[in-house]
Amino acid sequence: MTTKIILTFTFFILNFYNKVTAQTSKDSALYQTILKQDSLLFNVGFNTCDVSQFQKLLSENLKFYHDKDGVSDKNKFLFDIKNGLCKNPDIRQVKRFLIKGTTQIFPLYKNGILYGAIQNGEHTFAENVENSSGIAKFTHVWQLENGEWKLATSLSFDHQPYQNTAKQSSIFDNEAEIKNWLKENKVPALGLGIIENGKLQDVKVFGEISEGNTAPYNTIFNVASLTKPVTAIVALKLISQGKWNLDESLDKYWVDPDIADNSWHKKITTRLVLSHQTGFPNWRGNNKNGKLNFDFEPGTKYQYSGEGLEYLRKALEKKFKKSLQELAAELVFQPLKMDDTSYVWREKVDSKRVAIGYNSEGKPYSFFKKTTPNAADDLLTTVEDYGKFLVSVLNKEGLSNEVFNEMITNQVESSRGKHFGLGFEIYNLGNGDFALSHGGSDEGVRTLVFIFPKTKKGLLIFTNSDSGGNLYEKIVKHYLGENGQKIIDIETK
Repeated sequence: MTTKIILTFTFFILNFYNKVTAQTSKDSALYQTILKQDSLLFNVGFNTCDVSQFQKLLSENLKFYHDKDGVSDKNKFLFDIKNGLCKNPDIRQVKRFLIKGTTQIFPLYKNGILYGAIQNGEHTFAENVENSSGIAKFTHVWQLENGEWKLATSLSFDHQPYQNTAKQSSIFDNEAEIKNWLKENKVPALGLGIIENGKLQDVKVFGEISEGNTAPYNTIFNVASLTKPVTAIVALKLISQGKWNLDESLDKYWVDPDIADNSWHKKITTRLVLSHQTGFPNWRGNNKNGKLNFDFEPGTKYQYSGEGLEYLRKALEKKFKKSLQELAAELVFQPLKMDDTSYVWREKVDSKRVAIGYNSEGKPYSFFKKTTPNAADDLLTTVEDYGKFLVSVLNKEGLSNEVFNEMITNQVESSRGKHFGLGFEIYNLGNGDFALSHGGSDEGVRTLVFIFPKTKKGLLIFTNSDSGGNLYEKIVKHYLGENGQKIIDIETK
């Protein structure tokens, strides 16, 4: 059978299938899964000449049809990549760009069971999308092989000159502008997550993980105090299961020796920890004697405290005889398939994906591999993983209605008219609308998230620089619109 006949037959099958099977919606899990595979294949694999990504994602039975260069199997395809475009990866400028708005995903079923998906779209290959000289259509057939998505068939066709007539609506639609913006602000890597309709709609990672190496889709960030909401949800899930009590004194399980002689320790509860009303300083290490103390009577006012979360961790670990890492794995990480998230360093982690922190002058900080979980700080995660976590919070997964309502209820006034609930700070946006938020700030870390329980929207911003906060305003305004402006107004009034 000639290549022409094969292509004609394949297109007949694809066109017939498209007529009888509905395209999956952009907010579906399948759509997001296939876009993720596309990003791993091209943004991580092709654009960085990481051929190992192709090895992982290509089916052993791959067939690649090109209307100019004929048919290739997996071995020939990899050979051509290694000895062609990626022969000199250090000087290669050509990258692949997916043309916005052209992606279509169609599910493939057999006997009612999903076994694959067809991805249609248009892409171009150039130094940047503005300099593209040609555009082509493509069809990818992705198949589930032993539970993993593999590219089984790829067709590249209808190559034509490219004319970019679309107007760029913002900097966030232009990778070259983003790259310059990050350089101007001395931020090596930026990760964004967009939540719409209670689902993680999009994940974008820009910049470099190290000099000359593009930050991959699954870059692992230290998110600093974004650790605290995860610890909070661990506790709130245990409360929802009836295994923990929101208002029980923690002294039943843990009393810190530094405050054992102060009867105020009997007042410390999970509610006061998660709303930052323990009376503890942020960190005992800031005290001259290095010991924990009370700055005021617990429950009388707000004071942000990492020590409070650590106090809760020790009580939980005493009660359940498990580390916080183990509890979080059972209650959060494993159920949500947050495979790249951990309180501690794991040897199986691909260190090449870890974004180390930089100061405001662009100098790197030392990276420490922690072996003990900290309930308030230093969680390692990806935009996708933390996005899954926030989506689960929005959808009340594992939380009783009573506990969820306590979480979003004003527990204590914090600053600028805001309040703390349980684990999240609450922005009152008027007309009954509100946002739950938390940020993270350490050496070389600036992170910020928002979720909107009423509209089921959300935004994640991860950066690995002391200058990362300089990016917040533009991002928040762009992605959150009117609510974003309200948030900025609250923070700057």
